[in-house]
Formats: sequence, C-alpha cells, structure tokens
Amino acid sequence: MLSKKKTIEALDEMAALFPNAECELLHQNVFQLLIATLLSAQATDVSVNKVTPSLFGRFPTPEAFIAAPLESIMQEIRTIGLYRNKAANIQKCCKMLLEDFGGEVPRTLEELTKLPGVGRKTANVVMSVGFHIPAIAVDTHVERIAKRLRIAPQKASVLEVEELLMKKIPKERWSDAHHQMIFFGRYHCTARNPKCDVCPLLSMCEEGQKRLGFK
Repeated sequence: MLSKKKTIEALDEMAALFPNAECELLHQNVFQLLIATLLSAQATDVSVNKVTPSLFGRFPTPEAFIAAPLESIMQEIRTIGLYRNKAANIQKCCKMLLEDFGGEVPRTLEELTKLPGVGRKTANVVMSVGFHIPAIAVDTHVERIAKRLRIAPQKASVLEVEELLMKKIPKERWSDAHHQMIFFGRYHCTARNPKCDVCPLLSMCEEGQKRLGFK
C-alpha cells in the first residue's frame, strides 16, 4: 500500500496537473447542488448539466418540485439514467426538506443521508462544495485512482476507501483532494485508456508499470 507520505506526493502531482479542479455540476445555490448531485449518481456531470438549467428554471424551490406532477419532472430528466427513480426521490427529498428541515439543506452527514436518494457520496459533495466542510466524496473516479495507486486495497469497499483517504490525507486538503482525484480519473487516468506513458505518477504506480510491460 502507498504510504501517507507517498499519497500526499501523488496528490501534489495531481494538483500540478489540475490546479483548477472543482465541482463541474452547474448550480447557483446549495439546494440546486443537492439535486444536481442526486441526479449525477450513475450518470455523467455533462449529462446532468444538460438538463438542470431547464429543470431549475421550472422548479427553483422544494415547494415547486412538490407541487409539480411527477411526470413533468421525469420529462425534464428523462435523458439521465434511472430518471424515474430519481424523479420520485427528488419529490420525496423536497418533502423531507420542508417537513423536517424548514426548507433548508442540512449541513451534517447524518442529516443529509436521511434524505431520499442521498448517500454518503452525495452528502459529502454537498458538505464539501456547498458548505465548505472538509469531506471526501468517493465516486467511481476516486475509487479507481485510490485502488490503482494502491492507496487502498483492491477489495476495499467504498466506505473503506473513504476512511483510508481521510487517514492518509490532511483534513485541510480533503475537499481539494477529492476534486483533484476526480479530474485525474476523468481526464488522465481514465477507466479504459489511462495515459500511463505520460503519467507523472508512473514511478509509484505498479498497475501503470504492469500496463507498460515494466513488471
């Protein structure tokens, strides 16, 4: 496994590659961020960004989502995977926001994960991006990078990956590290054709060395 020191060195290289890494989901407030992140599960940020301007134009508040026919919400997001379930969860989520949280998006992991359709990843994104609370959201990119670099074991669960990253990365870097790892996985160390031959992390990446026939 990659040591804490080497993990930080790897992050420094990712930060140099992607100094402006940040959340790519379009949003104007924390509520919109919550809904956009909920929609992004098993979907790309690009696909979500194509529907949210119109979606939020029609339904700018929790009240607007609840008052709308479910079919009209589904129609707005039908190009996104699992759109039927997501539309239903959006209405349930908005109902809970109004009934349990005074219409405001809660700030804690425990409260956020009570919302329908909101798991740890979505909650961590909302805390990190929306409220600037240090958090690491483990999506498919973060999990892939953590395992390829042996920051986490191959068989580690998503929660175990999150916990290991939190141990190996200083808390003040959690939120930036999350975005840097996402960009590194999205644009460099991609799932199918990672750019191992030009990767600044090749010397510490066993998988990359194997891919290039060095091991």
